[in-house]
Amino acid sequence: MDRVKGKVAVVTGAASGIGEASARLLAKEGASVAVTDIDDRNGKRVAEEITKAGGVAEFWHMDVTREQEVEQTFADVFKKFGKLHILVNSAGIPGYPKPTHETTSAEWDRVININLKGTFLCVKYAVPYILKTKEGGSVVNISSMLGLIGGEDPVYHASKGGVRLMTKSDATIYARDNIRFNSVHPGYILTPLFRGFSSRHPGGPEAFFKEFEEKIPMGRLGTAEDVANGVLFLASDESSYITGSELVIDGAMSII
Repeated sequence: MDRVKGKVAVVTGAASGIGEASARLLAKEGASVAVTDIDDRNGKRVAEEITKAGGVAEFWHMDVTREQEVEQTFADVFKKFGKLHILVNSAGIPGYPKPTHETTSAEWDRVININLKGTFLCVKYAVPYILKTKEGGSVVNISSMLGLIGGEDPVYHASKGGVRLMTKSDATIYARDNIRFNSVHPGYILTPLFRGFSSRHPGGPEAFFKEFEEKIPMGRLGTAEDVANGVLFLASDESSYITGSELVIDGAMSII
């Protein structure tokens, strides 16, 4: 308990999946959490449930692709809590698993704008407030194991690979300011988004999940909580000498 006590965190994409699990765990460990998402109903639900459980959380509607909205949200969060220490960039969408020459410019722009530009904008407007707090900070960018390897979804791989390298660049730029940047690379995780894909499988969800489990060396799909545990470690002072690193949470999927 209290691994991030007294810290203020902004979590994007916090209405579900990895973002939700991260927001809940950070709050449980003592952080005041700004739950942000475009899904107002579930975002408010997460914040309310954290509060009912004894934590501190408030919801802000934020579209990570809209610069003025991002700028205003971080200003409001800082005004509310008076500090900012942690940013978890979890907002993201899947890509379009088809060859590059069949991918439209609109499809490319949509994925890049949310997954990569959204991460950039949040870092851009978080850093000044972390600097103003003068207590150091940690930025955890959710990339993907697919940001480390090639595959059949070029735009998604590009967006998550971009997040990985942007993280390393920021790690070098802000190291002297004691702001750490690390990327997390989840594999196949049982999020609502991933579960949604299972309905399209001709054999149904059970067959869909079994196919993936057979590919994973550990023999199981990951959970959002598995990833959140990694996020918490990187957000906490326990990782105070870790920056510019990649934390792969994929059951060894990416190394076979």
